[in-house]
Amino acid sequence: MEETVELSGAILVVAALYAAVGQAGASGYLAVMGMAGLDPAVMKPVALTLNLLVAAIGTTRFARAGLLRWRSFYPFGVLGMPFSFAGGLVHLPAAVYYPVAGGCLLLAGLELTRSTWVAGRRRAVPDAPEHPPFWAALAAGAGIGFLSGMTGTGGGIFLAPLILLMGWVETRRTAAVSAAFNLLNSASALLGTWATVPALPPALPVWLMAAGAGGLFGAWLGSRHLPVAALRYLLSAILVASGVKMLMA
Repeated sequence: MEETVELSGAILVVAALYAAVGQAGASGYLAVMGMAGLDPAVMKPVALTLNLLVAAIGTTRFARAGLLRWRSFYPFGVLGMPFSFAGGLVHLPAAVYYPVAGGCLLLAGLELTRSTWVAGRRRAVPDAPEHPPFWAALAAGAGIGFLSGMTGTGGGIFLAPLILLMGWVETRRTAAVSAAFNLLNSASALLGTWATVPALPPALPVWLMAAGAGGLFGAWLGSRHLPVAALRYLLSAILVASGVKMLMA
């Protein structure tokens, strides 16, 4: 019971921090579950389930704010969904899962730091194009989709830094694209995972409530113009530390 409460608190904090910057938190959920010692076979479907809920909250918020445009999003999603489903079918043993997931978390943390720094420098230059290049977005969506399905992340934590680094979508709309990508890919990967998933933990409803509360609070904070760069640097530090821990597991 004590472990459930502690993990619920960690999930709430992760969801709030990620939602404040337009993410759903799957990589963060993987990190806290890994540190709690959960079975890797359970971690992926649980992270995707939590991610799905928080991504739905974020997508709704950005859509209502008028920041989500179909043309900016669908090139990433059109191949992201089927490749995410295929990645969800891949079941990695613990000896492989921890290094792969840890490496992804470490890479996400480093890329998030670099993309935040690049985004800060680009404030003085003209806005990025309104829409991403179609073929490059297709390829990026496919690659990130497969990786996200295989590791149990929605993919937005990888997509957002890539978009910012390449200057494909202006900064204000990047979070909206990322949230929608998380939503569709999480649903697709979860379907692919479901065929091989063991019994889910009985504490999952409690974790869902924690993630939902954190997602709503984080979305509210983000809409109040908190210093997003500071939050991103904090998240990158969490990802790097968690990635290193999982690599050493």
